[in-house]
Amino acid sequence: MRNSHSLRWAALAVLLVAEAMNLLDATIMNVAAPAVHADLGGPVSAIQWYGAAYTLPFAVLLVTGGRLGDIAGRRRVFRAGTAVFALASLACACAPTTGALLAARAVQGAAAALVIPQTIGLIRALFDGSELARALGWIGPVMGLAAVCGPVLGGVLTHAASWRAAFLVNVPLGVGVLLATPLLSEDRSPRRPRLDPLGTALATAAAGLVTYPLIEGAGLVRYAVTWTAGLALAALFALHQRRRDRLGRSPLVEPGLFADRGFPAALLCSLLFFAVATGLTLVVVVQLQLGPRIGVLPAGLTLLPWSCAMAVASWYAGARLVPAYGARVLHAGLGVLLAGVLAAVAVYAVVPAGRYPWPLLPVLAVCGAGQGLFTVPFFTTALHRVCPHETGSAAGLLNAVQQLGSTLGVALLGSVFFARGAGAAFGTAAGLLVATGVAGALMTRCLDVGVKSYGRAHANR
Repeated sequence: MRNSHSLRWAALAVLLVAEAMNLLDATIMNVAAPAVHADLGGPVSAIQWYGAAYTLPFAVLLVTGGRLGDIAGRRRVFRAGTAVFALASLACACAPTTGALLAARAVQGAAAALVIPQTIGLIRALFDGSELARALGWIGPVMGLAAVCGPVLGGVLTHAASWRAAFLVNVPLGVGVLLATPLLSEDRSPRRPRLDPLGTALATAAAGLVTYPLIEGAGLVRYAVTWTAGLALAALFALHQRRRDRLGRSPLVEPGLFADRGFPAALLCSLLFFAVATGLTLVVVVQLQLGPRIGVLPAGLTLLPWSCAMAVASWYAGARLVPAYGARVLHAGLGVLLAGVLAAVAVYAVVPAGRYPWPLLPVLAVCGAGQGLFTVPFFTTALHRVCPHETGSAAGLLNAVQQLGSTLGVALLGSVFFARGAGAAFGTAAGLLVATGVAGALMTRCLDVGVKSYGRAHANR
C-alpha cells in the first residue's frame, strides 16, 4: 500500500467517510426525532431515547471496540462494524414500531463503537512522517463539516421524503466504504490486550441506570434507588479495573490515569460540556417543531448558525488563538458559550412560544463559536501529561465520556424542556456550564499547561 501515493489518500477518504457517517447519524436524528415520534407514536420520552439508544452503547463499547481491533486486526473489525452499521441503518429505516427502532439504534451505536476506534490506527498504518501529520489533520475539518451538514441534511431528507430516508442514506455510504476496504492495510497491536467482558457489562449497566430515570421521569424514591445502584456498579467497575491491573490482565481503563487529579477533572469537564452542547441542540429543534410547528426543514436550518460558527471558531482557534494563548482559549470558549446560553434564556422569556424566535439565530451563532473555541484546546490539554503507554486508553476514555455526556445531556435537558420549557432547559445548561468552568480550571491548574507547550505542539505538526 505504501508504494502508491494516490491509493493511500483514497484509503484515507474511505476512513473519513466512515467517521463522518457515524457523526451524521447522531446529528440527523436530533432533527428528525419529532417526525419519527409523530409517525410511530409512543411516549414523548421516546424522542430522547432515539438519540440515547445510539450514544449509550457507543460510549460504553468504544474502548472494547478498540481492543477488538488490537486483537483481531483493525481492518477486519472496521469492515465488520461498517457492515453491521449499514444493516442496522436499514433496520431503522424499516422499523414498524418505536421498540424496533430503539433496538436497531442500539445496534447502530454498538457498530459505531467498532468503527471509530480503528481509524487512527489504520491511518498510522497507511502513512508516516510528514504525510501522517497531514492525514491526521484532515479529521478535524471533516468532522466539522459533518457537524454543519448533519442538521441540514436531516431536515432536507425528512422534509423531502420521510424520516426513514435519514437512515437509508447510510446504506449506500456503508456499501461504498465496504467495497473500498481492500485499499486499507491490515494493522494490529504487537502486544494484544485481553478483553474484559465483566468490566464492559458493569460500565453498561451503571450508565444505563443513571440515564434511565432522567429520561423516563420518576419519583424521588425511584431516582434514589436507580442512581444508588448505578453508582454502586460504577464503584464495582473501578475496583474490578484495579484488580485486573494488579493481575496484569489489561484493564479497560488504565488506573494510572487517575493518579493525577488533572485527568479526572478533564473527564468531568468533557461529560458536562458535551451534555450541554448535545442536549441544547435537541431542545432547539424539538421546541421549534412542537411550539411554532415550523416543520423539520426550517428547524434543521435554524441550527446552521451554531454549526457554521463552530466550524469557523474551531479553525481560527487552531490556527491563531491556541498557539498564542494556550489553555486560556478553553476558558474563553466556555465564557462565550455561557453568554450565548444566558442570551437564549432571555430570548425564550420574551418571544411567545407559538412564534418563530428570530432573535435566537445570532444567539445560536454565539453558542457555536463558544463550542468551537473550547473543543480545539480541550483534548490537547486533557492529554498533556498522559504517559505514552496510556495514550490509547486515555483517548478512548475521553471519547467514551464525551458520548456518555451527550446521552446524559439529551436525557436531562430534554426532560427539563418537556417539564418546564426551553427557557428552563437553557437555564439548567447555564448551571452545568458553571460547573464545567470549575472542572476546567482544576484541569488546567493540575496539568500545568502553558502557552509554550501549545506552541511546541503546533510547531511539531
